Amino acid sequence: MDLLDGRLKFRHLTLLIAVYEHGSVVRAAETLHLTQPAATRTLRELETVADLPLFVRVPRGMRPTVYGEALVGHARAVVAEVRRAEEHLTGLRQGQDGTVTVGTLLAGANVLLPRAVARLKRERPRLTVVVREGTPDVLHPALLGGELDVIVGRVGAAPGEGEKVRHRMLYREPIRLAVRAGHPLLAGSGTALTDALGYPWILPVEQTALRQEIGALFVDRGLSLPADRVECTSILTMRALLLQTDMVALLPELVLRDDEHLAPLPVDLPSVGRTVGITEAAHRTRTPALEALLRHLEEEAALLRETLGGGTPAPEGGGAAHR
Repeated sequence: MDLLDGRLKFRHLTLLIAVYEHGSVVRAAETLHLTQPAATRTLRELETVADLPLFVRVPRGMRPTVYGEALVGHARAVVAEVRRAEEHLTGLRQGQDGTVTVGTLLAGANVLLPRAVARLKRERPRLTVVVREGTPDVLHPALLGGELDVIVGRVGAAPGEGEKVRHRMLYREPIRLAVRAGHPLLAGSGTALTDALGYPWILPVEQTALRQEIGALFVDRGLSLPADRVECTSILTMRALLLQTDMVALLPELVLRDDEHLAPLPVDLPSVGRTVGITEAAHRTRTPALEALLRHLEEEAALLRETLGGGTPAPEGGGAAHR
């Protein structure tokens, strides 16, 4: 097997991805506007080049082998890089067009990213911005696989990433315990964390760093996580639950500042906060569209640092998070 001997073509990779995603040569052929015989022939060519079986037939289509699973990840990265190259050239030629795909975590979705995107669209109205919200365990593989250009949110490398990513810390945002305006806990003069445990909670899901931090805080204070809880990462869902119930939630300070219907509890959470920043694949070339978005993110973050009383951001780096 020699994938660099000239026999491997781009059409082989696009078909591999299509068959993997659709589980059928027929549906893959339809997606790529090919005839079924042509798609079948192309798949056979690819398996000949790889000298390995990439799919096996099952009653309802095709199932990838362990070799197919491995190769499709690389194929997606190659196709994504070619897409970025095309957008790079288009952006250089036209100056204003292109696409930037952003993965966002809770900490980046609330204030920073919307402000930066709004500025970007005023500057480049023909540029398309695609935003995908998720948890780190979903977004980091998508970034490394080429499906995302950048992640905006909490800075930190996922296990096993090592030097594959680079981070840029933009600001540190405190996390507050939040309730609806008029909540019974706001009537007292000295609310404590234990007082809040008498109410249902909204917690981040287990895959988030914030959940780990709040869990560590509870352990440090000899407390158990609330048994009566909802686990959620959606700001909109959390806000709706807070307004309709007496629940308690963890929210970034900037969210609470702009919402007159919510209020922070006077409970100190010194070890809980968010280092908000950007995460990129370490060795990937930035497109003009991404460069423009990063510039607006930096400018908006500088304004947010002033309102939060933060200092200058840390330099770019890989591996460990800046805190």
